[in-house]
Amino acid sequence: MSSEPRPHATPQPPRAAMPYRLAGVALVSATLVAVGGTAAVAAPGTDPSAPPPTTKGPCAYTQTPDEPAARPVPLPPDPRRTPDRGTVRITLRTNQGPIGLTLDREQAPCTVQSFLHLARHRFYDRTPCHRLTAYPTLKVLQCGDPSGTGEGGPGYRYADELPTDLPPAPTDPTGVRRLYARGTLAMANAGPDTNGSQFFLVQADSALRPNYTVFGSVDEAGLATLDRIAAGGIAATPENPAPVDGAPAQPVEICRASRGR
Repeated sequence: MSSEPRPHATPQPPRAAMPYRLAGVALVSATLVAVGGTAAVAAPGTDPSAPPPTTKGPCAYTQTPDEPAARPVPLPPDPRRTPDRGTVRITLRTNQGPIGLTLDREQAPCTVQSFLHLARHRFYDRTPCHRLTAYPTLKVLQCGDPSGTGEGGPGYRYADELPTDLPPAPTDPTGVRRLYARGTLAMANAGPDTNGSQFFLVQADSALRPNYTVFGSVDEAGLATLDRIAAGGIAATPENPAPVDGAPAQPVEICRASRGR
């Protein structure tokens, strides 16, 4: 197989827990299973055909026993009245600089609730950002898998909260893809209703089908950090010396995800 760069390669969208690989690097993003805490774990002798434990609230966080958690964490709280107003600040303190996030409960209340739960349980601490893309129409940094493989998650999944107001992507004449603008914070997934822990940060305007839950934005300091990471490029592989999709050449690690600035 030729090792020449392929500038017209088809962008692979942010994916989670799928065996999707390019140049030896996982292009995937989250699969899941919670252990302990408030999660109800099936007892020995339980019917294996029974449905997995699911929280009783409107978010219906559901364990994924076939996809064990990359790091043990209980199912999130799921109150009957999920908070759906206001914003919450989270700071990802990375080895490349701070990335400030503003989570929007109105946009995606169940997603914000899950993200805060994972941050509170330190799920994201000491976690690599495993994927950087540099396609002309897709420039994102993908994070949230403690295993660093692109296939790990929290041991649960939950439904999409898809955006309905994204403008058409100007680079897509078909009108199918939407503009995920620079600074957008969104969830990666492995198909409909498979959200877990993996998320992506949009470094430059990108064109995607509106299949990814948008739940917040990146602040100016965070965008400056993303620009530095993007400028460092993508790690070369034996199969491709100039990849446009893969691990960041300058490794990125979330040292701590904490609430506030």
